[in-house]
Amino acid sequence: MSSIPEIKKTAEQKMQQSLEALRANLAKVRTGRANPALLDTVQVEYYGTMVPISQVANLSLLDARTIGVAPWEKGMGAKIEKAIRESDLGLNPASHGDLIRVPIPPMTEERRKELTKVVKAEGEHAKVAIRNLRRDANEHVKRLVKDKLASEDDERRAQDEIQKLTDRMIAEVDKMVASKEADIMAI
Repeated sequence: MSSIPEIKKTAEQKMQQSLEALRANLAKVRTGRANPALLDTVQVEYYGTMVPISQVANLSLLDARTIGVAPWEKGMGAKIEKAIRESDLGLNPASHGDLIRVPIPPMTEERRKELTKVVKAEGEHAKVAIRNLRRDANEHVKRLVKDKLASEDDERRAQDEIQKLTDRMIAEVDKMVASKEADIMAI
């Protein structure tokens, strides 16, 4: 790192990546509504290789509680159905001709509470990652001051700006977590 603006820019980029990772992790948490992203983690054997379902079939929403899986090859239907059934998602697919229908069961109140705990934990992981990035950026700034490449006033200003950036990112995490919790607890 050679300058304070570069340090701040790098910290902001890494914090944005942490937000994107959180967004992706929250998308995997089931809210009771169908979402093709639920099947992203399911792997299917395709000519001896394990691949994600999205590489062997089209995934679509048939209605609010049903995902449609249309295999690209005739023989893949049974393998896809088996992979979904054996995944840890608790889904029970059913074939209708070439289309596999995957109904999403309604969630119980207990399951909703468990999922809100999972969402809060994901949010905490993201906050820890952002705080670690703040610490790293502040250490880089201190190193610049130690090497006489920046003044102590510059250090204080940079630390204030990095703290404001951190606060903004953590507020965004809180907003994302609250939104996901509201989705889970809604009927």
